Amino acid sequence: MTTLSPENSLSARWSASFILGLHPFVRTEAWKFLTGYYSWQSSQDERLTVDSTRRKNYEALCEMYEKIQPLLENLHRNFMKTRNNIAYDIQKLYDKDHLGNVLIDKKRLEKILLLSYVCNTQAEYQQGFHEMVMLFQLMVEHDHETFWLFQFFLQKTEHSCVINIGVGKNLDMLNDLIDFLDPVFAEHLRGKGAGTVRSLFPWFCFCFQRAFKSFEDVWRLWEVLLTGKPCRNFQVLVAYSMLQMVREQVLQESMTRDDIILACNNLIDLDADVLISAACLIYAELIQRDAPQPLKDFFL
Repeated sequence: MTTLSPENSLSARWSASFILGLHPFVRTEAWKFLTGYYSWQSSQDERLTVDSTRRKNYEALCEMYEKIQPLLENLHRNFMKTRNNIAYDIQKLYDKDHLGNVLIDKKRLEKILLLSYVCNTQAEYQQGFHEMVMLFQLMVEHDHETFWLFQFFLQKTEHSCVINIGVGKNLDMLNDLIDFLDPVFAEHLRGKGAGTVRSLFPWFCFCFQRAFKSFEDVWRLWEVLLTGKPCRNFQVLVAYSMLQMVREQVLQESMTRDDIILACNNLIDLDADVLISAACLIYAELIQRDAPQPLKDFFL
């Protein structure tokens, strides 16, 4: 009989939860394990220590930022441009629910995004990060938790959603996947211009968050992506499944490249479980067929 270690026991219980989605009561704690904020092997006392350390480190980073901010403002034009972009993006966020209750603190969001930009040399600020941080602020209570969850999430998903790291590769593999699984559709899209599929980069940059009807759906998909199940680079299968939703419309109507992109952008209010199930079916089809080696290496 196999004996489950505490790590595997906890992992097994939460892995089962991912099938139906995480309950809001456990989501905050679960995300800290999924992102690497906590180690799966950690004890409760160790997690208290880790959280205290992360809070102190965040406060130290804030103090450092306050000291170097004048220097950044005077010597780095990119800093000023990025700060303006962050402020502009945050002002566009809806900060209240349908009853008028304030959901987020925009000043705190701006501070976290600026600090992330200054500290993170790999993932430069891009549109979409403001919405990601907003979702983390809605999930947790303290700023240090929001900051570190965002950092760890970026590390886990940089090959999915960060423009200068992984988005281009995702789009290339999406093209290859369409070629392999749906050559008729692939040829049609090529006839509309070589950049048609590459124009879908916002799906990856926003990590699909604008396609869903609720925050719960966004978190649901992100939780699946963080598990690495059922395969690596599952986000490309998600994008392929979304593209299949407009396939018949694109083939039957005389649509320009811009019309196709508009139809894709109009995919909103989706149900995460339906989309995840569709992507899983695509994965099942992929492993049953003799896929080209680049696709095998990317997914399998």
